[in-house]
Order: sequence, then C-alpha cells, then structure tokens
Amino acid sequence: MNRKIAVATSLAILFGLSACNTVNGAGKDLKSAGDAISGASGETKK
Repeated sequence: MNRKIAVATSLAILFGLSACNTVNGAGKDLKSAGDAISGASGETKK
C-alpha cells in the first residue's frame, strides 16, 4: 500500500513539473506574440 502511494505521489510531482514547463513555454510564446503586435502597431512599451 505504501509503495502505491509513493508511486502515485511521484507521478503527480512529475506531471506537475512538466505542466509548469508547458505553461511557462506558452507564456513566453504569448509574450513574444504580444511584443510583435505592439511593435507592428508602432507603439513601444515603457
């Protein structure tokens, strides 16, 4: 029973860490897209 709990906890941590990397990458993509739109419109972010 303890082994199952340990495996389940390890998997939850693994999936949690991979989700953080995915969200972080998506955030960077959205930021670069926003920067491109801002640059194309002639506005600069201060």
